[in-house]
Amino acid sequence: MSRAYDPGRTAVLLVDPYNDFLSEGGKIWPRVRPVAEQVGLLDHLRAVVASARSAGPRVMIVPHRRWEPGDYETWDHPNPTQRGIMERHSFARGTWGGEFHPDFQPRPGDVVAREHWAQSGFANTDLDFQLKQHGISHVVLIGLLANTCIESTGRFAMELGYHVTLVRDATAAFLPEMMHAAHELNGPTFAHAITTTDELTAAFGRASA
Repeated sequence: MSRAYDPGRTAVLLVDPYNDFLSEGGKIWPRVRPVAEQVGLLDHLRAVVASARSAGPRVMIVPHRRWEPGDYETWDHPNPTQRGIMERHSFARGTWGGEFHPDFQPRPGDVVAREHWAQSGFANTDLDFQLKQHGISHVVLIGLLANTCIESTGRFAMELGYHVTLVRDATAAFLPEMMHAAHELNGPTFAHAITTTDELTAAFGRASA
């Protein structure tokens, strides 16, 4: 397994690490919290990011569009999530909820991709370009949500020719059933590996040895 994560060719894609998703007082945290606490989400996100920074894989932050007044209002067909954002003002630009969680601030050497408007971190962004310019062939997806942005970004990555890893306990969803679908039903149709934080960080360590 260590050969699969050559530090120079691997990137951890940290998807949507906003306060609204991950912090007490965040607009969406109450819906995520039960599953997040069950799987130990925050500790596992910290562990994967720390391991990547220590072992060599590049950390790339893959952020959702930060809501601004007028977003989606004139669109022909905003999707249900976008309609919800219009009502809740999730990840509003210039607000605490639209800032990255304090434990997941970008550091020198990290890459912050352009913001995605829907669920795929690749659609209408520079993520593929950034990955190619940094020589990345293997992507590890962590963050939120397992059955929406993580799944859409992972599927798109596979279609573009990347090796895709999902991490069961470094993501969360609104319901356990959604986690089951993400990792037991849908994930095996596109992901090359579905692992845990402990297994992944051990593999990172072996690859960097």
